[in-house]
Amino acid sequence: MDHVPSFCSSETSEENGEETCDGSSVEDGFVDAFGDLAALPVEVGERRPTCFRCRRPQKVCLCPFLPTQPLEVSTCLYVVQHPAEESRVLRTVPLLAACLPQGKCNVIVGRRFNEEKHPELAAVCRDSRTLILYPGPKSQNLEELVQYQEVGSVKHNVIIIDGTWSQAKNMFLKNSLFHLPKQVQLNRTLSSQYVIRTQPSNICLSTLECAAVALSILERNDDIQEVLLRPLKALCSFQLQHGAQIHHSKEHLLKNGMYDKPMPKNKRKIKRMEKLVTDHNICPR
Repeated sequence: MDHVPSFCSSETSEENGEETCDGSSVEDGFVDAFGDLAALPVEVGERRPTCFRCRRPQKVCLCPFLPTQPLEVSTCLYVVQHPAEESRVLRTVPLLAACLPQGKCNVIVGRRFNEEKHPELAAVCRDSRTLILYPGPKSQNLEELVQYQEVGSVKHNVIIIDGTWSQAKNMFLKNSLFHLPKQVQLNRTLSSQYVIRTQPSNICLSTLECAAVALSILERNDDIQEVLLRPLKALCSFQLQHGAQIHHSKEHLLKNGMYDKPMPKNKRKIKRMEKLVTDHNICPR
């Protein structure tokens, strides 16, 4: 912690200002003190050069694994990102944005959203073509929703909440705007490739993986999923080669007796953990 110079105060005062105990004015004391501070050498931390496209340090740039040209898609993504995700080193949204044309992956950071502060997002939520990707009893399977639509007949908007599972749940429940679009979920059985970050369940996917599956369904092009997952696989491979450990899901750890943390005392949390082991149909949040 930096130390701030202390000053000796005096009860006496003059017409033009207070005096210090040595007779000099307080103003002069501040000038001298901050002048001394200004003369101290400033240590500038060197930041590693960052790749403009993939947002990774240049030494570990993932651009060779990105498509040479942005993928042509009619769907527009809106990633509503919890503020805590911005500071995470191994986040996947920059890789997603790097694969898509400008304007097709819009990132909006925050916890609370309303009509007044976020009119563009509010307009998107009220658009009949907008879908929000969030599993639950009210969600319709995305493939079933679009199976009778002609390719390119509807240019959908898709809202994806980016955060931990508890953060995503909190953001969904506390933002009434997110209850306006049609709620959809993914029904494809795909195990997460994002093995360097713990997921609650084996079927829970990262934001990039959710986007990859959703876009491949909406655009009727399975190649999109493969292209979008390529940089994620490269990221995980690099991290594992340099000391990272594979993170099994909580579901896997519980089923195999490998969960080494104290069990929660809260009944609601206990039921949630039991659900991880017994419910195979939804991704709990």
